Amino acid sequence: MTYPATTGEFSAASGPDPHHERSAVIDLEAIRHNVRRLAAAASPAKVMAVVKADAYGHGAVPVARAALQAGASWLGVAHISEALALRAAGIDAPLLAWLHTADSNFGAAVAAGVDIGCSGWELERIVAAAREQERPARIHLKVDTGLGRNGATPEAWDRLVGEAVEYQDQGLLRVVGIFSHLAVADEPERPETDEQVAAFREALAIAEDAGVDPEVRHLANTPATLSRPDTHFDMVRVGLGIYGLSPFDGTTSAELGLRPAMTLRTLVSQCKEVPAGQGVSYGLHYRTREASTLALIPLGYADGVPRVATGGPVRVAGKTYPVVGRIAMDQMVIDLGAEASGAALQGAEAELFGNGADGGPTVDEWARAAGTINYEVVTRISPRVPRRFINEDESAGSGQAMAGAPSKAGAA
Repeated sequence: MTYPATTGEFSAASGPDPHHERSAVIDLEAIRHNVRRLAAAASPAKVMAVVKADAYGHGAVPVARAALQAGASWLGVAHISEALALRAAGIDAPLLAWLHTADSNFGAAVAAGVDIGCSGWELERIVAAAREQERPARIHLKVDTGLGRNGATPEAWDRLVGEAVEYQDQGLLRVVGIFSHLAVADEPERPETDEQVAAFREALAIAEDAGVDPEVRHLANTPATLSRPDTHFDMVRVGLGIYGLSPFDGTTSAELGLRPAMTLRTLVSQCKEVPAGQGVSYGLHYRTREASTLALIPLGYADGVPRVATGGPVRVAGKTYPVVGRIAMDQMVIDLGAEASGAALQGAEAELFGNGADGGPTVDEWARAAGTINYEVVTRISPRVPRRFINEDESAGSGQAMAGAPSKAGAA
């Protein structure tokens, strides 16, 4: 099934389906497989599927539904606006939003039953929203155990916990969770993770001594879920892993039992024969060494492909070619060589990355070409690239769906 591109609705009467021209194909059975794999690693802890940033570019609503089908109990997003979009789509699973500003709509979050991450400064605003909505807010207190971003410092933790307990006793809120975030879990040999776990346990002890009885304590991200059982507590928050990508340098998705869910593909726009010495793209930093055939690939940095990723792989007709010359806003070029038939490849499928199962190009190769991480490559694929979702029906997948898996997690 296809969904309308964000640039407008599609009618079959208006011409060819724009999803065929270029698309990011999202395999929802891969999402379900990955959630089941991570749930097995985390058990008996629950799983929060992180679907912030439009599910890392994969499509928040379809991915959220697939994750819940596969056994995720919670969903996580950064912004309240992202949480409200999921609620508007009819998703009523437990849902946490944790990154706020003074203009965040705490009232809407309380009204929609969205759990709110609280680092300290937000508490009075959350309480005011609870009074306005005449219902208690659900909050997760966040402690900074060493990452240095949001979360209360250890020095401020006692006071935050004490104030939260006072408001809880007044019926204005419920402390549902306590959480923190790990800084270097993707580098398992580093000692800072041990230090953060110890700091988190100390913060939990302080909260429990103050009378807080949280439903969920959560610290682990994807790498910690896979490598550090001592970080699992009551729930793990998994983002990258549910999209089938490895958080560990030197370890592939396949080695972790994960399946990349996104395939970025298009059609070869033009093929042309050129002489030796032909310059390619802005700056003419690449010139053909011999008479050759150049193929134009109609994706560029406006579509989210990193401009600096010259050398990134593109597969056409079973062969992979590096991008040559500078990547432009809308297009890039590959050099097919002297032997290729441009006439045969005009209009052929061009895959930038996929699941890699058949030796095709991967997100990790593009990340290396761009000098970045796989997280960024998939997340930055822009709304100009239509998303096409396959295997939406759980029964249409690989047949590995968990028997009896719920279609939706119940509200807490």
